[in-house]
Amino acid sequence: MAQKIITIVTDDLTGEEAEDAKTHSFSIDGVEYEIDLSSDSYEQMLQAFGPFVKAARKQSRGRRSGRHTTAARPTEDTAAIRAWAKENGYSVNDRGRVPAEIREAYSKAQ
Repeated sequence: MAQKIITIVTDDLTGEEAEDAKTHSFSIDGVEYEIDLSSDSYEQMLQAFGPFVKAARKQSRGRRSGRHTTAARPTEDTAAIRAWAKENGYSVNDRGRVPAEIREAYSKAQ
């Protein structure tokens, strides 16, 4: 029996199918992100980041900034953090990574 597997890539920004979509990576405050974008959406992202990139200092790969990053918390803490965040007016997704600013606010509140 023959099988045909079709992969449909969608633009994470628009939610639309995009044949030219590619995965792009970026990092903010030590958190790595990946996003699948069509060429048009990627251009929008570059235009938005442009002024900040021009003003920033470039770091070589493998060199870490002087900032201290906290180790990942156990999974069981995530549910408590999400519940606390929602009770305290933070917007947090039910799945995925909990933003560092919310984790920090939770830690300070404990």
